[in-house]
Amino acid sequence: MEDMILYNRLQFAFTITFHYLFPQLTMGLSLMIVYFKWKFLRTKNEDYNNASKFWMKIFALNFAMGVVTGIPMEFQFGTNWAKFSELTGGIIRQTLAMEGMFSFFLESSFLGMFLFGEKLLGQKLHFLSGLMVFLGSWASGFLIIATHSWMQHPVGYEILENGKFVLNNFSALFNNPWLWPSYLHNQAGSLVTSSFFVAAVGAFYLLSNRHSRFGKIFVKSGVVFGVISSVILAFPTGDWAAKNVVKYQPATFAAMEGIFETEKGGSEIVLIGQPGRIKNWIIKSLYPMYLVFLRISVGMPKLKD
Repeated sequence: MEDMILYNRLQFAFTITFHYLFPQLTMGLSLMIVYFKWKFLRTKNEDYNNASKFWMKIFALNFAMGVVTGIPMEFQFGTNWAKFSELTGGIIRQTLAMEGMFSFFLESSFLGMFLFGEKLLGQKLHFLSGLMVFLGSWASGFLIIATHSWMQHPVGYEILENGKFVLNNFSALFNNPWLWPSYLHNQAGSLVTSSFFVAAVGAFYLLSNRHSRFGKIFVKSGVVFGVISSVILAFPTGDWAAKNVVKYQPATFAAMEGIFETEKGGSEIVLIGQPGRIKNWIIKSLYPMYLVFLRISVGMPKLKD
């Protein structure tokens, strides 16, 4: 039974990690697209307008990949964690359904308007459509993290005689003390991802001597957004999120710090955690691979000067 749980976790971890690469980029990218469009309205520099349309195409492709990779993840709620979904479905389906019905359709509808309706809408309404894409993507993240926050710190519920969880306080779901620190921390991380992605594309353009005007815009905007969001990611949002773990899940925080033995009078500050169990597991796992690599490298022909 323990092996099956491990396999379920590994499969679900792979699915959700691969899926998360795409919404993590789209959420931060949507804000930068709004910034480029707003910059165009202020300066009348057509380069900013072209930049917003260029990145919205990347956004659309990334958005489609997020949808495709998200479908298997949702199915795995029922296949890998069927009992959990059965017992808590009365709660988690609230936020998941709201994310699909409101945020997803808001985001996808205005995405089409931004991509194909610039001439018909005019520049101000075109900017508004981009703003709605941004609001939809960030609302989507909020509702998903509201689900995650309830799983980490359940609030506003009661358990029926049949063992099922039902929501008895809807407002508590969105006033969860775990929610806002996690959401703000996640969005800051999303901005870090997208800003340095934009800066990297700009750096590539500059180094390859192509589209230098856009390269300068991408690098400058990406670095500014990246520096600001990196600071916010660490403090205050990272600090708030860590304090929640200490307050509501002290055993989890101890594991994060690599502290597996109870210490009298409190443990010392851990600056660099290196859990012994994890280290031993890594060594045992990688050592056979090292032997194979060593045998292959010894048998390979040597390069001559």
